[in-house]
Formats: sequence, C-alpha cells, structure tokens
Amino acid sequence: MKRKIRPLGAIGANCVILWEDPGAAWIVDPGASPDKIWSLLADEGLTPALIAFTHGHFDHIGAVDGLLERYPDLPVHIGPGDVPMIGHPQNAWPPDYEVVKRPATLVADLVDGATISAGGITAKVIATPGHTPGGVCLLFADDKLLITGDTLFAGSCGRTDFPGGDRRQLNASLRRLAALDPELTVVPGHGMITTIANEVATNPFLQ
Repeated sequence: MKRKIRPLGAIGANCVILWEDPGAAWIVDPGASPDKIWSLLADEGLTPALIAFTHGHFDHIGAVDGLLERYPDLPVHIGPGDVPMIGHPQNAWPPDYEVVKRPATLVADLVDGATISAGGITAKVIATPGHTPGGVCLLFADDKLLITGDTLFAGSCGRTDFPGGDRRQLNASLRRLAALDPELTVVPGHGMITTIANEVATNPFLQ
C-alpha cells in the first residue's frame, strides 16, 4: 500500500492518501485545502473511492465540501458518535474553517470491530472515544499501519476539554492502543509519524 501524508490548514491536520489501485484511493481526514488534495491525487494519477474521518472536528473535515463538488457520490465514513458535529454551527473556526455541509453520502459505519474495504485496501475500525465521542483509529494490519487521528500523537495525546471530550474514555482508548503490535507505524492527526513501540516506551500518557 502506498501513502502520502500532508499537513493541511491553519492547524496542520495530517491528511492521508492511501492506495493500491490508483482508481480507488482513500482520503483520510481531509481537513482543509481541497485544491491541494486534488493536486496530490492528480500528481499520482489517483481517483478517490472514499473519504474517512477519524473524528468530526473542523480541522479534520474542512475540505469535504470541496471534494464532494467534484465527486458528489463519494462515500464519507465516520463514527456514529461524531455525526452531530458535521454541519453543526459551532464546529468551525472562521475564517480558516467554515461550517461544512452534512454530506448526503455520510455513512456512520465506523464502529468498533467493523471493516471497510475499497481498492484492495481493508481497514479495521478501533473505536477510541475520549477526544470526541465517536473518534476512531484505522488499523491496516497487512501494512502494519495505524492512523490514530487525535487520539494518540508522538509523545502526547488528544485534548479532552472540548465538548464531548472525556478523559477516562481517552485513557481507556490509549490503553487499547498500547496493547497493539509494537511494530505498527502510527500516523497521528498532527505532527510526526511514530510507532507503538516508541510511544509505549516514551509517551507519558501510555505509561
């Protein structure tokens, strides 16, 4: 599986593009700058098959309107607990992040233990509430890759002082991640790529 990672927007959320089949690429957390996402896809000769959100905060979903203008039938996957955020007037930070429309193609199927597949790629969903009620991580076991959104960062973890945040839930979610394969590469929602082994050894929130 090939991947491209780009920090986008004023807050620099990592947008991840994944593909095996260039005709069925994944877009995970398209937070801003749809034009940059289109350019990245065009440079690699990719056609999108789906959008997936690790959670519903504005800095991870902000490009969805622009992406759906070109591909209005593109499915958009999210955890059920974060559906109320999409299109909510308070889920914004103008002028950098305006309120997005709730997509007609929004599918609330990212539930714990579920799998989603497209273009020869399959991800297992790990529900990791705490930063948001419906936050998830996406595990690509065959490629030893884990996309953690804002649940786990290199050396840190997500905030819980936003509406819907819950420190006890986040701590439980972090314990689940700490028990995963230590060789997993971790792509967080912000900042540097890391590994489960490195975080278990050095991240104070996983101690």
